[in-house]
Amino acid sequence: MTVALDFVLPAALEAREPPEARGLARDEVRLLLASPAGVAHHRFTDLPALLRPGDVLVVNTSGTLAASVPLPGVPLELHFSTRLPDGRWAVELRGRDRLPRAGEPGELRLPGGASVTLEEPYTRGRLWAATVRTPLPVPEFLRRYGQPIRYKYVRRRWPLAAYQTVFAREPGSAEMPSAARPFSERVVTRLVAAGVQFAPLLLHTGVASPEAHERPYPEWYSVPPTTARLINDTRAAGGRIIAVGTTAVRALETAASPAGLISACEGYTDLIITPDRGVTAVDGLLTGFHEPRASHLDLLAAVATPDVLRATYDAAIRERYLWHEFGDVNLLLP
Repeated sequence: MTVALDFVLPAALEAREPPEARGLARDEVRLLLASPAGVAHHRFTDLPALLRPGDVLVVNTSGTLAASVPLPGVPLELHFSTRLPDGRWAVELRGRDRLPRAGEPGELRLPGGASVTLEEPYTRGRLWAATVRTPLPVPEFLRRYGQPIRYKYVRRRWPLAAYQTVFAREPGSAEMPSAARPFSERVVTRLVAAGVQFAPLLLHTGVASPEAHERPYPEWYSVPPTTARLINDTRAAGGRIIAVGTTAVRALETAASPAGLISACEGYTDLIITPDRGVTAVDGLLTGFHEPRASHLDLLAAVATPDVLRATYDAAIRERYLWHEFGDVNLLLP
């Protein structure tokens, strides 16, 4: 079953720049709280007052790569998405107009004497499994020659720092785990002082598919023993587990037993979360607002009821919340 949530997203609600460029601190974006009791409107700085002592926020510590590299002599960019188990990369071609290009098998030149060979389709019509040859390790090569991935709604370049969260520790995500972007040191400090704990995990997120809304494909994740222990102890004590972002949900549910117990583990997860599958380890979710018909909405519908989800998106459009990685956020609580 897929979630039947379709709507028209007005172009005016697409966040085209970071909140800092709109005169706001990153922790001053808006926050829409939704639960079976209804919806309420806040600023992100209100988050410590909206959670309970003993709640655990599960955060993704993956850092964002400068994963878009221009191809010399042609109006194309190569997006590095995910390192595959066999050492190749899943990559995507896009034009300078930010729209996808199909490509064909063969070798392409990259800056700095590097090259990429598109070998076989990885997903239908979009991603390729490719061999990348660089004189430097790929993360270092991207730091030197790449730029953060941006789509048509972001009209100018922003530095890589604009695409990092305060939790970023290990570079590896093609796109920012953006639900955590509003966190600042002062909000984290206030949350800790209020008795809210943090549980780190890692999931390196690949490129999105804003045009095709494809399902997520396998991504590398790691759930450390300390996180597994904290979550299991919290649930046993009756506390709530609130994931920060759909990436945290995917990693946590991969590590969960049918009873919701978490085991330390790592590897590639191909888990697809739908309302039929449900969730066992997550009670709530802090997330951004997702595009109409996006596959992420299925995951949201596994956390919230259809009525809550519909009320959330109706209110977000009516009250003119902003979408995408530089936009506002949504807190779904039980």
